[in-house]
Amino acid sequence: MSLLDDLLADLRAECAALDLIAGALPPEEWATLTPADGWDVRDQIWHLAWYDGAAHRATAEPEAYAAEWATVFTDVDAYASNVVSRGRKLAPEAVLAYWREQAKLFQDAALAARPRTRVAWHDTQMSVASMVTARIQETWAHGQDVRDALGLPPEVTDRLRHVAHIGCGALPYAFLARGEQPPTAPVRVELGLPSGAVFQSGPDDAADRVTGRALDFCLVVTQRRHLADVTLDIAGPVAARWLPIAQSFAGPPGPGRAPGQFPPLASQGGSDG
Repeated sequence: MSLLDDLLADLRAECAALDLIAGALPPEEWATLTPADGWDVRDQIWHLAWYDGAAHRATAEPEAYAAEWATVFTDVDAYASNVVSRGRKLAPEAVLAYWREQAKLFQDAALAARPRTRVAWHDTQMSVASMVTARIQETWAHGQDVRDALGLPPEVTDRLRHVAHIGCGALPYAFLARGEQPPTAPVRVELGLPSGAVFQSGPDDAADRVTGRALDFCLVVTQRRHLADVTLDIAGPVAARWLPIAQSFAGPPGPGRAPGQFPPLASQGGSDG
């Protein structure tokens, strides 16, 4: 299979894992609040649905997408609030059906495109392969919010390598989002995956290093766990500055999670062996 085929297979698997939870959830439990301030389970699934749809439009209907997003940037906060309010007008089964539909539309559009085709996305451009990788990360991260709300363990598979990949690539952005100049020194990241494989990023001889489980790292860079509540070995001044502010998503710095907000990962079935 090609790189894009592999990525799409992983995206489908990540969606299916979350769908198992959402599809079995009684309607009343869709109102369960998640750790994201003010968002319940329905908001999380709707968010995924809407942005899967946006990714589909960006990939398959670039002119329509460009016109849509030209208006968004006149008032981003109002747009985001409007997106959330739309989902809250729908019944859980309608939100779930819409997510399934929009996720498939994006996946089909990505499959029809060439992996290195450049796609306009917000105020930047990404390859189709990178768009698929970003959707894997978003699905996993918002799925983690749902799992946390329902007291379920994290989804721990080798698909975490995609989240880690984006997290490492976003190192400069974490500093820029806070008005700081990104450091020039590289950081070596080595993370154990559930299969026993090791995710690696950065030069092997870098003085700054981060090592540990992929799960811990991914929870930190998606801001689903506070750094104090995971086990990562951090060496060097750049790595020590980066991890507390790491964010693998676009937008302003998020508040993240509070120290001690969740039980230790091991007790949640979060060990990746």
